[in-house]
Amino acid sequence: NAKAVDDLLIYCEEKQVPVVLCTTGLSEEQLAKVKQVSGHVAVLKSANMSLGINLLIELSKEAAKILGNQFDIEIVERKGIGHPDSISDGIGETVSEALCKMYMDELGGVLHHNTDDSYRRKRSKNEIGIHSVRGGTIVGEHEVIFAGHDEVVTISHQAQSKEVFAVGAVNAAVFLKDQKAGMYNMGNLLSEKMN
Repeated sequence: NAKAVDDLLIYCEEKQVPVVLCTTGLSEEQLAKVKQVSGHVAVLKSANMSLGINLLIELSKEAAKILGNQFDIEIVERKGIGHPDSISDGIGETVSEALCKMYMDELGGVLHHNTDDSYRRKRSKNEIGIHSVRGGTIVGEHEVIFAGHDEVVTISHQAQSKEVFAVGAVNAAVFLKDQKAGMYNMGNLLSEKMN
């Protein structure tokens, strides 16, 4: 919960305890405090603790590098009816931000994402469509679709229970316990697992 983060950061900095943060909705002031605390203690921050989702993000970034701007990108996020309609704190946004940054940094382009389907219009070439589906008791399903000329590549992940997030958090804590002060993410954990 974002309301608990301030006291948590104070405690972790004072006691020199590494911290795993998977809290969305942090204010600009809280994000600045997270960065400041990471100068004194190891902090792993991620919008999602699932190892599978974070692998989906890394694979999607690699696919985007290879497919470049020759393929259109669409992201579909499905969650249960109890989740908010907005995906501003969802993995769709996380994948979109990762792909946007990668496009700007590595492919030299500008890629925008659009979550507003309230009006009909043709997508621009450098735009990611993000679609939010809410229904039933879906824990979490995500697809990143690369649609090219006469071919489609889809990278997908399904969470069958919320246990995957707890397992990822434990993996993150184990990874973090031996790290020096600094800011880490689940991509760092995955890189270590691959080596």
